[in-house]
Amino acid sequence: MLAYIFWHSPREPRASEEYEQALIAFHRSLARSAPVGMSASAVFRGGALPWLAPGTREQARAAASYEDWYLLEDFAALGVLNEAAVGRGHVTRHDAAARGYGTGAGALYGLIEGEPCAASFGEATLAVWVTRPPGSPGRGLGELLGDGMQPAHASLWRRHLVLGPAPEFCMLAGESPQGVSPARLPEGWEATALAREVLWSG
Repeated sequence: MLAYIFWHSPREPRASEEYEQALIAFHRSLARSAPVGMSASAVFRGGALPWLAPGTREQARAAASYEDWYLLEDFAALGVLNEAAVGRGHVTRHDAAARGYGTGAGALYGLIEGEPCAASFGEATLAVWVTRPPGSPGRGLGELLGDGMQPAHASLWRRHLVLGPAPEFCMLAGESPQGVSPARLPEGWEATALAREVLWSG
């Protein structure tokens, strides 16, 4: 299973309520007539991501941003979603959200372990993003990161391709598992835990 993630913020922060309603309307539209290969989607509100926002990490955490997740069966489903989002039945709601859009970035992740629907859509109020230094060994460490997580209530993802600055791993859970604690991570690795609030899922 794949997850296409889109992080974004409104052009006018003062219009965040209107922006959120437009986002929710778009996700509801997708849920009513889901593109082939898409099993679910969700939108979350949280602080800006440190690897995307300018300024200090403290400034990044103080800024508001949004995080969309689209669960897909395979790479072919990503192409279908791309066409369907601006196609008949969805384009009006997509464009309404796009009018308020300011900045954003996307990434594609593959599921390593866990149950994505339970973790991504409701119970996963915490996203732990894990980075590693360039050149460090990485194969097999995904399983180590998942140590201590409850598969029915959490999920571990690994980045596919390199579409932007997003970290290599993402752990979704209600609380941080021991596998991503500083004491367990290899030297030079870093885990950033960010709280988020679900606005809509389905």
